[in-house]
Amino acid sequence: MAPVAERRGVVPETPELRRLRRRIDALDRRIVAILNERAELARDAGRAKAAAGRRAIRDAEREREVLLRVTMANTGPLPQADLLALYRRLMTATRALEARDRETGRARGTDRPDDDG
Repeated sequence: MAPVAERRGVVPETPELRRLRRRIDALDRRIVAILNERAELARDAGRAKAAAGRRAIRDAEREREVLLRVTMANTGPLPQADLLALYRRLMTATRALEARDRETGRARGTDRPDDDG
């Protein structure tokens, strides 16, 4: 009798598939670390904007520049539209962090949420 996985139509994991999945998992961990590093830098930029008296969180021109650079850097296989969608979502998430930081700063009576460094 065939193993349960095969009876359900699931292909057993081959050593090659296992190896590739391990590499994907390791890459995912690196991507998460890089995304969080980028988010921290964006928060720092937000604090710098607030300290300089800039009220607007969104900088449409800067976002266009980032999207243009990302487009120029993409050599595939990820389609441009998908990559741009990912980056737009990333920028939306970092703007939300910046907005939350500003709210926290206002609640504490300061323009900068992290005055000590």
